[in-house]
Amino acid sequence: MSEELVRELVPGNDPILKEETPKFDFLDPPMDPIELAHTLAQSCLKYEGLGLSAPQIGLPYRACIIKADPMICMFNPKIVGESMGAEYGEEGCLSFPNLIIKVKRAQVIRVRFTQPNFEVKTERFEGMTARIIQHEMDHLDGITFHTRATSYHLEQAKKSKRKLEKNSV
Repeated sequence: MSEELVRELVPGNDPILKEETPKFDFLDPPMDPIELAHTLAQSCLKYEGLGLSAPQIGLPYRACIIKADPMICMFNPKIVGESMGAEYGEEGCLSFPNLIIKVKRAQVIRVRFTQPNFEVKTERFEGMTARIIQHEMDHLDGITFHTRATSYHLEQAKKSKRKLEKNSV
């Protein structure tokens, strides 16, 4: 792992997590897209995330990475189709440690995105991968996962977090 590419996670109350990120401009890139992809990948691996968005490491760019084999780096992702069926599933977030919340998400999505090499792709994702992509795309829109939860599920998650943190002291 290349430590010089790893960036610190911003705290959950950082204003960048509430801001919609502008479209990444490949004609006048604010930073090299390949370097950004490597930074996202190395940071995601260091913090053992299933995905990571640029705002989570303090970068105001519309880019995220999904831990897969190989890793999937998406610039300017857009959901262009989704299944009618949605289901609740547990989600965590590197920006909010020890908070596991049930969130309702589409089970199947089609996403159009640009890769770091400027290639535009449209791919179908389902299950956990679809959930992770939707979670990371929310970050790009300034939406944090706890705002997607019902008040009941949020309260349950907060109770579990307090219990976990109390027991780990």
